[in-house]
Amino acid sequence: MNDLQLDDVKTDENSAMVLLVDDQAMIGEAVRRGLAQEPNIDFHFCADPHQAIAQAIRIKPTVILQDLVMPGLDGLTLVREYRNHPATQNIPIIVLSTKEDPLIKSAAFAAGANDYLVKLPDNIELVARIRYHSRSYTTLLQRDAAYRALRVSQQQLLDTNLVLQRLMNSDGLTGLSNRRHFDEYLELEWRRAAREQTQLSLLMIDVDYFKSYNDSFGHLDGDEALRKVAAAIRDASSRPSDLPARYGGEEFAIVLPNTSLGGARLVAEKLRQAVQVLKIPHISPGEGSSLTISIGLATQTPQQGGNCRELISAADKGLYLAKNNGRNQVGVAS
Repeated sequence: MNDLQLDDVKTDENSAMVLLVDDQAMIGEAVRRGLAQEPNIDFHFCADPHQAIAQAIRIKPTVILQDLVMPGLDGLTLVREYRNHPATQNIPIIVLSTKEDPLIKSAAFAAGANDYLVKLPDNIELVARIRYHSRSYTTLLQRDAAYRALRVSQQQLLDTNLVLQRLMNSDGLTGLSNRRHFDEYLELEWRRAAREQTQLSLLMIDVDYFKSYNDSFGHLDGDEALRKVAAAIRDASSRPSDLPARYGGEEFAIVLPNTSLGGARLVAEKLRQAVQVLKIPHISPGEGSSLTISIGLATQTPQQGGNCRELISAADKGLYLAKNNGRNQVGVAS
């Protein structure tokens, strides 16, 4: 479609904007007189074929009447130029010729003309053809405008839905996936791993002595500490398929599809060290301490009929081991 906007052209289906391109002034005057008494038809005349496209862009006609024989520029060449220009490529073109010649007609239509008349045509026929082609062009523009508006509306709806989906899936404090999204994603990955018989790993993460941290520093500082830990967890989830989530309170999780026990242990240890390096001040287990995390790790190859809760339970056992053995470590249930 061309680049004309619907507001740039007449939208009344009975209106027409006519541009006649002909080097003979008397032809221009004859056509002008023939159209003068017709309501809602505006007439413009261009005697210089080299200025035809520029004038068409300026006045935005709904129909072009184009003479085929002009000095300095062949009419068929000009028709092709209209069709090659984005601003005029869809404007209806009625070519005017002095001959009723099938070969000339064929060449005109091949060049891109919409209609063919021997000049000067009967005024009633000329007006009828002008109105017919003008209505068709206006309808085309209206349809194109409607399609553009629909595409914009659909894109806006898609963007809005994506934003809503992100909000529905996100934890408000940390920006990680929330518990609902975690549950859905783990179930999907469990089923996929069962079908493909691949390994699925899960990290369950708990912030050590966090109740003591809130009691000592207040909930606002506690929220900020959770955000910093969440950022480290997000950074540890390096693949698009990894899902970091806030499981609840000070508990977090990372779903690691298609990941072996060794690979998951490496991710867990790097994450533990990354949080330790943050050096978030804490008073537990003693003065001068820093906030740390404990991580439970489980890796399984799901079997048909199994349930993803098995993986959560195994990772929870690993987390219990990590905490029971002194915290700030990675635990793997046997």
